Amino acid sequence: MTSLLAPEHVRAIAAYQPGKPIEELAREYGLDPAEIIKLASNENPLGCSGRVREALCQAAASLQGRYPDPNGFDLKADLAARHGVPAAWITLGNGSNDLLELASLALLDEGTSAVYAEHAFVVYRLSTQARGARHCQVPAKHFGHDLSAMLDAIAEDTRLVFIANPNNPTGTHVPAAQIQAFLQAVQDRHGSRVTVLLDEAYDDYLDPAERADSAQWVRQYDNLIVTRTFSKAYGLAGLRVGYALAQPGLTDVLNRVRQPFNVNALAQLAARTALADADFLDQTYRLNRQGRQQLQDAFAELGLDFIPSHTNFVLVQVGDAARIHDELLRRGIIVRPVAGDGLPRHLRVSIGLPQENTRFIQALADILRP
Repeated sequence: MTSLLAPEHVRAIAAYQPGKPIEELAREYGLDPAEIIKLASNENPLGCSGRVREALCQAAASLQGRYPDPNGFDLKADLAARHGVPAAWITLGNGSNDLLELASLALLDEGTSAVYAEHAFVVYRLSTQARGARHCQVPAKHFGHDLSAMLDAIAEDTRLVFIANPNNPTGTHVPAAQIQAFLQAVQDRHGSRVTVLLDEAYDDYLDPAERADSAQWVRQYDNLIVTRTFSKAYGLAGLRVGYALAQPGLTDVLNRVRQPFNVNALAQLAARTALADADFLDQTYRLNRQGRQQLQDAFAELGLDFIPSHTNFVLVQVGDAARIHDELLRRGIIVRPVAGDGLPRHLRVSIGLPQENTRFIQALADILRP
């Protein structure tokens, strides 16, 4: 078989399973796609801002058969102004997922290892395995990162430590002071030999008092990469735009393995426009905060254990999660099973519009009714 030509560590990878598409569910159960609600992929239920849609429509009419700017000069300039770092410290990605892969490609190979937390984003495990590197998964603490144990887990062969803050799929958050103490401890013990990748895909959903100036940490630590995405709060999941902040040494190696046209022209335009629309971002934050409270209040009323969330989803323990997930699908509601993340009794539920949240809550209550 052709697959046998691949290295053993590649053949051992279990392919990433995305959330079920609406069209697929409609075909399987004979449902009306317009009646299906998807609360599985942590997308922005508002979509993108009107200013982004208008800019894309205007640009689409004048598209030519030319490649996009391979360096994303204008977008990098806007991001540099936003974060107060030189544009040369920014790497663009096809979503932040692309940047996680670039970091593992640049820094890992056989004979090295990566450290990450139990119940952390599955791509950390997948990208480590794809490079043939050794896994070091540190047991979770209260469903989140145990930074002290992760620090102790760093070995001589460790080259990369992944931290998701807030974390997906659990929704937990590590306070800024603990993150900075961890960064300092890694630097003190290991210098620049070990790179820390701080994945802040859900940072825009944090309450203002919880947010940290991670760009300041990048200025302080030359072994730090911070990744962000436009897929979540900015609503550009379908366009795939992310970026990384790091000092020149790390930015250089990321760009050595980056595909030269990895962010298309419309995506670059959309990201620049989205950055300038503060009102939409505030609307997203407020809607999410209300919806998060709506779901958590409902789970408490139903007597279900859940993890208080700092993101745009809530992880809830429902017992027979596989059965309940199937029952929800039959009712036209898509949520995310997380057995593959070591959480077979839980479901991850993205926060939708108020009426979508209500319909999910009603359906869940009906399924759980004796």
